[in-house]
Amino acid sequence: MRGKILIVEDEKELINGLKLNLDLEGYEVISALDGAEGLSRALAEAPDLILLDIMLPKKDGLEVCRELRKRNVTTPIIMLTAKGDEVDKVVGLEIGADDYVSKPFSMRELLARIKAQLRRDNRKERRAPSVYRFDDVEIDFIHFKIRRKGRVFDLTSLEVAILKYFVAHKGEVVTRDDLLGRIWGHEKYPSTRTIDNHVLKLRKKIEDDPGEARVIFSIYGEGYRFMGGV
Repeated sequence: MRGKILIVEDEKELINGLKLNLDLEGYEVISALDGAEGLSRALAEAPDLILLDIMLPKKDGLEVCRELRKRNVTTPIIMLTAKGDEVDKVVGLEIGADDYVSKPFSMRELLARIKAQLRRDNRKERRAPSVYRFDDVEIDFIHFKIRRKGRVFDLTSLEVAILKYFVAHKGEVVTRDDLLGRIWGHEKYPSTRTIDNHVLKLRKKIEDDPGEARVIFSIYGEGYRFMGGV
């Protein structure tokens, strides 16, 4: 077997279709029809990856994801969302989901996302902590704050999502496409100027001199490199 996948989904037909395709790919598949059962099975059976619908009876997917991360369960979670629910996608990433796929989705796309997450998990990819500190900067992901030299700056939900991705990949080059796909989603890309504007706002909050970057570096033709704490 290539790994155990837990599907938490209240549509039986969708579960059956996913199970058929995942079986063919060599995965072991277990399932739950509501959030409470999904949380229980995730804790009891230690799957290698969780496919988690947002709209679920008893406990919704965001609540299940939040509870798993509170219990320090680091299993990769791919959220299944209704098309266009951008707010839910951003919130899901903020509370610890690793990726999402919008319904209706192609099986090919889902399999690619599953394989990518399992590869990352096998490499024990770092996750952003609740609070991240370096030099005289404290990033509080829970309360959406940056504290620097006695000053406190509020963060938007998008800024938190971007910073979490930077921290999880500190020292690496993160492309604009990485950020656009991870934060905004593959279905609806804004312009690259949008991401540049968000990074500029972050620099004003995190850098002593935004014009002379020492934390978030621009990599010409590529994207950015976050060096806080490296």
